[in-house]
Amino acid sequence: MCALLAGLLSGCGAGGGKTASATEAEVKAEAGSYASETMAAQSQWDGAVMEAEGPPLSHNTEEYNYIAENAFLAVANAPLSTFAADVDTASYANLRRKILEGNEVPADAVRIEEMLNYFTYDYPEPTEDEPFSVTTYIGDCPWNENHKLLQIGLQAEKPDLENQKPSNLVFLIDVSGSMESADKLGLVKRAFLLLTENLRPEDTVSIVTYASSDTVVLDGVSGEEKAAIMTAIENLTAGGSTDGSKGIETAYRLAEEHFQKDGNNRVILATDGDLNLGLTSEGDLTRLIQKKKESGVFLSVMGFGTGNIKDNKMEALADNGNGQYAYVDSLMEAKRVLVEELGGTLFTVAKDVKLQVEFNPAKVKGYRLIGYENRLMEARDFDDDAKDGGEIGAGHRVTALYELVPAGSDEDLGEVELKYGAGNVAAAENGENGGAEARPAEGAPAPGADSEWLTLKVRYKEPDGEQSRLLEYPVDDSAVCRELPPDMRFASCVAQTGMLLRDSEYAGGSSYKAIAAELERIDGLRGDPYKEEFLYLVKRLAAM
Repeated sequence: MCALLAGLLSGCGAGGGKTASATEAEVKAEAGSYASETMAAQSQWDGAVMEAEGPPLSHNTEEYNYIAENAFLAVANAPLSTFAADVDTASYANLRRKILEGNEVPADAVRIEEMLNYFTYDYPEPTEDEPFSVTTYIGDCPWNENHKLLQIGLQAEKPDLENQKPSNLVFLIDVSGSMESADKLGLVKRAFLLLTENLRPEDTVSIVTYASSDTVVLDGVSGEEKAAIMTAIENLTAGGSTDGSKGIETAYRLAEEHFQKDGNNRVILATDGDLNLGLTSEGDLTRLIQKKKESGVFLSVMGFGTGNIKDNKMEALADNGNGQYAYVDSLMEAKRVLVEELGGTLFTVAKDVKLQVEFNPAKVKGYRLIGYENRLMEARDFDDDAKDGGEIGAGHRVTALYELVPAGSDEDLGEVELKYGAGNVAAAENGENGGAEARPAEGAPAPGADSEWLTLKVRYKEPDGEQSRLLEYPVDDSAVCRELPPDMRFASCVAQTGMLLRDSEYAGGSSYKAIAAELERIDGLRGDPYKEEFLYLVKRLAAM
């Protein structure tokens, strides 16, 4: 029987996906070609992409960072797994567009953590004392019958937009020649018009554009002046080279000039990331943004377009600027990012969030973290407040999956036989290690002394804080599910799809056809347009 764990930690239980808040009238009014939520996902999402399409590029110059897929690690050698939280969703929206257009998805464009974090899950609301709840499930691994699957979920508190602190926003918009298409500047303008509709009188807006040089279009205008803000946005035109570093400098200067001491201060960058003047390398841009974030100004990056997007640069800016990264492929996606999830996009509830899992060798022989390859951290960096984690916005959720090799398995995970220390439990059980039994450190509990599979530790800072707080959750047999709950079944389908797109050696017996069949059987999927859309994408992949 799966039970609720102590504190905020909740275990296995039933529950389906949440229904998106967009109504049929809203979708039709704002996206024109979209059908109602209950219509087939094919009509809804094909229409969205067709609406945003611009003229095709003659060649593809997109750039992605190389991803070295996580391998299995032996608990005897590496009992700790440490990584930074990530709420970016850009990878999923980008690969969605490629699939709908019938284009190949580059393996390095697939970040499975961003696919997982795109969707909502039935995680509980946090208590008043914590910024997020923590949920864990353990169940059978759908693609490897000899393994288990661990799901970890963090759910941030939902935003109260009416009572949020004032916002000081700077719209930093790329208007260079590479942005001159309907799915770039055309869509950027429509996206910021959606955001402008939700501004309040106490909010402040500045607009900075950049091409060959930077221009201040608006400087500290009240959110009450919606007409002036909208006119400024509608009048934007594209042309020239791209000196993004100048625009970044100016945007942060304006954000600091209008800084709200007890408010929300944020630069929102809209670009394809194609920089060819000023600071252009990923390293130079990273150092620039690391310096700028010391001002207390957060960063949101929105990527646009196809054929020449520089995903690597946009991700680096967001990761190093206390920010988040979304890719906008349609007006529907702009609505999701800037309307439906406005609180998460604008309001940070916890920064420098890090997770560390310590596995019990009496329960787990080995593990593999699925995704988060570019968010991995050294174990010692977990307690170091000078090392950055990830930011979580209001209403955001973080989902992580581990594939586990149970204790007692005869799989060879490359355990290292140790002469000293307690690392090699397997060797001790086999009477190896020179005949001496491996022993834990003095005062430490003996492995397997209880029913714990692992201990999850989470560190985070308040949005304006510099000292982290530690939360700790033991995960025992009460988190084990005889049958996977709907959330875990859906997340496993997303992970399998990502592994197949990456041509992963760990995909086991996965297939798009089997994934689609499993999605059809999940309670609560119908009625959530984003999950219905995912089902349609998998069916398209199965047919390609």
